[in-house]
Amino acid sequence: GIGFIHRFMPIEEQVACIEKSCGRVGGTIGVTGDYRLHTSKLIDAGATVILIDVAHGHHMLVENALKRLKPLYPTIPFIAGSISTAEAAEALIAWGADALRVGQGNGSLCETRVKTGCGVPQITALQEIKKVSGNTPIISCGGIRTPGDFAKAIAAGADTVILGSLLAGTKESPGDIKRQGTWPNEVLFKEYRGSASASAKKARGEEVKNIEGNSKQIPYKGKVERIIDDLMYGLRSAMSYVGAIDIKSFQERAEFMEVTNAGIAESKPHLLG
Repeated sequence: GIGFIHRFMPIEEQVACIEKSCGRVGGTIGVTGDYRLHTSKLIDAGATVILIDVAHGHHMLVENALKRLKPLYPTIPFIAGSISTAEAAEALIAWGADALRVGQGNGSLCETRVKTGCGVPQITALQEIKKVSGNTPIISCGGIRTPGDFAKAIAAGADTVILGSLLAGTKESPGDIKRQGTWPNEVLFKEYRGSASASAKKARGEEVKNIEGNSKQIPYKGKVERIIDDLMYGLRSAMSYVGAIDIKSFQERAEFMEVTNAGIAESKPHLLG
């Protein structure tokens, strides 16, 4: 896996985080302001990949950024998004994107679809983009709650996924451990915030408007290793159910079908309520 330093910190703090990291780490930029200078600083600090992180990746500012940055750093992979249509994927690839971030409005604390009515169901987005992406990697962003969700995203065409809420509350996730209540009923938690939430905007000193996210206190989960292991075991088991020996054959063999609410209920352990 690889961690990305989010772009809503001052560039000096982003650089410091990258310099302190060990192994692979990604830097994140927007498409306005001094993004070219920020890119240079992030790469000099040790970023091995750059994510162009905007809510709607299919517009001319992303095009301008890719066409300006990619020739300057031809050996650095550039991920661009977010997108959710085949047309957007074709455009980003033509502009020079090395990988595509797919997913709009499907995050655990995201309210984009509620507030704007815009978005595409994630499986549909992945399947449609897979048809036109060729060898360009697809990264599914948002909506992963279980190992089964992870397996479905891969089966639908994703090469990998971005995880947020599933890793929130772990020892390795950002944020301080907070305490609530008194012994013996004390509860440990970390706060998890959507980047477009009111609390996140306040923390960054921004005007609180265009709210498209929320925040929540997540019970402390301990080390992240257990969660990653569950994901990998779930994916391997899913591959065995469809008779796949690798990801390529998994994507070729997997079939999707519509299910009713009764089918969804049947899919869960009913004795637990």
